Amino acid sequence: QVQLVESGGGLVQAGGSLRLSCAASGRTFSSYAMGWFRQAPGKEREFVAAISRNGDSLYYAEGVKGRFTISRDNAKKTVFLQMNIVNPEDTAVYYCAAPRAGLDYGLGKSSAYDFWGQGTQVTVSS
Repeated sequence: QVQLVESGGGLVQAGGSLRLSCAASGRTFSSYAMGWFRQAPGKEREFVAAISRNGDSLYYAEGVKGRFTISRDNAKKTVFLQMNIVNPEDTAVYYCAAPRAGLDYGLGKSSAYDFWGQGTQVTVSS
């Protein structure tokens, strides 16, 4: 079992930056790939980024490539999402998630994930 708690959301102006964090507790954090998803009002939850267990493999949705960076610190049991050059279309509730231990494929689909945080709101003003 993994418990996930996101933080770092808030209000930011278009063109600005924000860094989200997701702290994990429970069993060995390094056994889990991690992902970030987001859900805007009236829309489906969508994939944002994912990172493999050892951090060597990174995956991004097309709309955030070159602007967002996912990283992790296994010693601190934390995964980060650095968001740069944000725009109003990035406004959403952002969730971090973990699949079952050992899974490193199919990370772009929400169905691959077993554990979810409560979400943190990101609002980008124009």
